[in-house]
Amino acid sequence: MTGRRRLTSPRPFRLLTSAVAAGALLVTGCGALPGASGGSREPVTVMTWAPGGESGPDSVDMSGMTAMARTYARWVNENGGLDGHELRVITCDEADTSAGATACAQQAVRKKAVAVVGSYSRHGASSLAALETAGIPYIGGYGASDEEFSSYNSYPVNGGQAALLAGNARQLARGCDRVSVVRPDTLAGDGQAWLLRTGLTDAGRAAPTDVRAAESATSYDEAARRALKAAGPDGGCVTAVLGSRTETFFDSFRRLEPSYGDVGISSVLGSVAQPLIDSTGGRKSPFEGAYLTGWYPVSGDSRWNPMREVIRKHAFGDNRIDPADTGVQTTWIAYTALNEVVKAMNTPKITPGKLTIALNRGTPADTGGLTPVLRWRYADVLGSSAYPRIVNSKVTFQVVRDGRLVADRKGFVDVAETLSEASAKG
Repeated sequence: MTGRRRLTSPRPFRLLTSAVAAGALLVTGCGALPGASGGSREPVTVMTWAPGGESGPDSVDMSGMTAMARTYARWVNENGGLDGHELRVITCDEADTSAGATACAQQAVRKKAVAVVGSYSRHGASSLAALETAGIPYIGGYGASDEEFSSYNSYPVNGGQAALLAGNARQLARGCDRVSVVRPDTLAGDGQAWLLRTGLTDAGRAAPTDVRAAESATSYDEAARRALKAAGPDGGCVTAVLGSRTETFFDSFRRLEPSYGDVGISSVLGSVAQPLIDSTGGRKSPFEGAYLTGWYPVSGDSRWNPMREVIRKHAFGDNRIDPADTGVQTTWIAYTALNEVVKAMNTPKITPGKLTIALNRGTPADTGGLTPVLRWRYADVLGSSAYPRIVNSKVTFQVVRDGRLVADRKGFVDVAETLSEASAKG
């Protein structure tokens, strides 16, 4: 490894304090769709929900996902719709609360949505129960709740945080002699540490030093000190998995690091994504040289060009849509998968039941190389006790060079074995 070794957790799952925002936006077309079959096919109504980030300084803003959903609808309806079906997108601000997630799910049922697509919620226990009762499939959630990988009604497009952690362990094992893991002192944090430990030991590395830290601290000096001391400057690395506080941890890390030497840093894509690198100095960013594990190809990859073109022509300058944001990318992939499945169904009327049958039968969804071809048959799911619904267990290795996230290794890395082993041991 050359230069400064920097290694980096998914998109910060910050707590919102507001109630669910009132109202939703419905995107529809007018008249016959260009290229459609004369209105012979019924419209398809779906919902996308995500927190809007309007509840104060600590609220998470994933409104780029709902904006991307509306942009996708405008584009696809100008090009014949979903196999001739007009796509109608309802959006809902789930406010990152249990009540908000429930309200959005109930609205999806009332509006007769055939699916919830490309959405973000940490409150899967609240939202997915209502969808299960109504038989409405949940396609391509962000991966922010455990229920997305256990509910029979969920059809994930990525492996969630578990896959990122397993991949991060593999990435760390490639170039770190010793690893310190800084993670929340919570039950979820215990699971994170176990995944990283399993991945590192499977790769022939020593078990990492487990550094527990308060989930909502405003300073991490003591955690940084312990992590740096255990990692050491000669081939040592520190990875932080603290959600929205990952950046706060690395503030403490940078202040203390000169006393310990050059220690590599790492995390998983989301907490230290391209927008944060840009806002903290680009090439002079403190994250220069950091290693990250992601779900998808780097944002500059040519496979994202179709999405970028749609955003350019149909987002009308909506600055909430950042093509480098993993939430926006997940929504694009989820709608691409929906489009592929609807085309394969080739039916004049799409219902939740018909869509679910098509998904369960293994109708393939080609996402243009942004993920492996997705299928959700019983034979395709990981099937482990902890992550039974994962069908895409592949991740990408990335690194920050000259202020840009670039590929650290070509292609995808499959972490299915680590996920299964960690689940069995846990």
